[in-house]
Amino acid sequence: MIGIVIVSHSHLLAQGVREMALQMSQNLVKIEAAGGVDDQTIGTSAERIHQAITQAYSPDGVLILFDLGSALFSTQMAVEMLPPEQQAQTKVSAAHLVEGAIVAAVEASLGHSLEEVNNAAEAVKEMQKII
Repeated sequence: MIGIVIVSHSHLLAQGVREMALQMSQNLVKIEAAGGVDDQTIGTSAERIHQAITQAYSPDGVLILFDLGSALFSTQMAVEMLPPEQQAQTKVSAAHLVEGAIVAAVEASLGHSLEEVNNAAEAVKEMQKII
């Protein structure tokens, strides 16, 4: 089963999204949060993200969702710190953070592949909230 990493500039936001995703997946999916430079400082840390990836990693892969543009840069640095075989099984998603994380967690809990989980998470961008 794939793991999921939530990257945010805010420690509290990352923890909250993680909590929601864990509940929606009935705690079946390994989900880690990497938010803030530390628990109080807004920003991102490649080291924190790397640690979260390592903790969430499985041979099936890990999907990473992030909040804002500069989080992508830190996430890419963290992925580059991984061994090549783990880099190959790590996907940075273009999905929206909250909705994408929930869908990804549910899809992962059903045992879907990394590609399937990412496709489902990214498809949320097309869903209308209000009709």
